[in-house]
Amino acid sequence: MKRTDNFSKFSVKKKNSAIKEAFKQEKRKAKKERADAIELKKKKAAEPAGPKAPLVLRKQDKTMPLNKYIAHCGICSRRDAVPLIKEGKIKVNGSVVLEPGFKVAPTDTVSYLNKEVVPVKNLVYILLNKPKDYITTASDPEGRKTVFELLKGVGNDRLFPVGRLDRNTTGVLLLTNDGELTQKLTHPSNEVKKIYEVRLDRPLEKSHFERMLKGLTLEDGFVKPDALAYADSKDKSVIGIELHSGRNRVVRRMFEFLGYDVRNLDRVMFANLTKKNVERGKWRFLQEKEIRLLKFMNSSFVRKQ
Repeated sequence: MKRTDNFSKFSVKKKNSAIKEAFKQEKRKAKKERADAIELKKKKAAEPAGPKAPLVLRKQDKTMPLNKYIAHCGICSRRDAVPLIKEGKIKVNGSVVLEPGFKVAPTDTVSYLNKEVVPVKNLVYILLNKPKDYITTASDPEGRKTVFELLKGVGNDRLFPVGRLDRNTTGVLLLTNDGELTQKLTHPSNEVKKIYEVRLDRPLEKSHFERMLKGLTLEDGFVKPDALAYADSKDKSVIGIELHSGRNRVVRRMFEFLGYDVRNLDRVMFANLTKKNVERGKWRFLQEKEIRLLKFMNSSFVRKQ
């Protein structure tokens, strides 16, 4: 293309040989610079390293919130420890402490009802297939039977139930002296899955089935099952319900709200635990694998968001 600007007369066309030579020179220059950079890097790596900065170890905080300490002592769960503390039943070094978050040091002496308590070292995990007519407390002033009467041979390990089943509800019940695990499994934010088989006094109507799926507003707030199904295709009075709510008697109250009488209520699953191979009224120790799944809150039993 012919140049038409005023600088055309100053432009000098280069020969092909000159262009090739200039290209070769640039290539040699780039190669040399790369080689020099590599050599410099090797020299720096060979130089003796200077004195390292001294390693500063952070002092570990070995204190523990009082409610957590009480749970580790096997008295109750961390949540249940809060009212005990606020009621003045816990002392630290002889003085009543009313703050659940009070930091307890390893050198402190903690007492419950004037008896010294220490964290439990031998942790026990038991799955019980609870029968009817047993309550889930250690003792009962009315003289009713408790689930602890069924745990023969376990010893005095200060076990407590993880969540509770009312007197007439049967099925999977976990008992342990691990307060930390109890806190995880009962905290609402973890939404641990529970599955129940419900037998009603009459078949569940389709309209009520659909209404329940949408959720119900009970006296203590809104509740919605995660899943609902007819457990027996030939008998629509038998219902399977899955939910994560831990509210008191919530399954019974949902059906009673719609005008049904719950004849039988059986919890068939709690977290990843079922009553398979455990007869009614019998119990077994959890396997190591089951304990690990519970502690790490395996996604197979925590309700997905």
